[in-house]
Amino acid sequence: MKKQLLVAAIENGTVIDHIPSEKLFAVVNLLHLDQMTSAVTIGYNLESQELGKKSIIKMADKFFTDEELNQLAVICPNLTLCIIRDYEIAEKRTVTLPDELRGIVRCTNPKCITNNEPMHTHFHTIEGQRLRCHYCNTVISLDDVRLVEKA
Repeated sequence: MKKQLLVAAIENGTVIDHIPSEKLFAVVNLLHLDQMTSAVTIGYNLESQELGKKSIIKMADKFFTDEELNQLAVICPNLTLCIIRDYEIAEKRTVTLPDELRGIVRCTNPKCITNNEPMHTHFHTIEGQRLRCHYCNTVISLDDVRLVEKA
């Protein structure tokens, strides 16, 4: 039995692979895919040997900034990101949490200075996929993270 591509190839752009299916719509919302004008293909609940079920997003003519990649890493650490140029994979890497996050995650402590003064948040990544606030030392699990709203 022949295997087929379930999702069409793109000429130039980005493919986000190995998205846990339960996180797909969080990624879709984060990336504001409803506002993109270029082609977007979403595969949901595809078979995966690593994850059981996975999702994939292909975006024509979309390339990410470091800040966008850090936001993705907070929502779904260990995604696979493929940069496509002329229908070929030009770069492939795993998106992981950086050691520090600035202005991306909200502190859950209502008394934290970042929730009471006009300043950027600053978190350090610690073991077990958790974040520690630089200012008040509050520890947040990635499952409880809220991203900073961008104006």
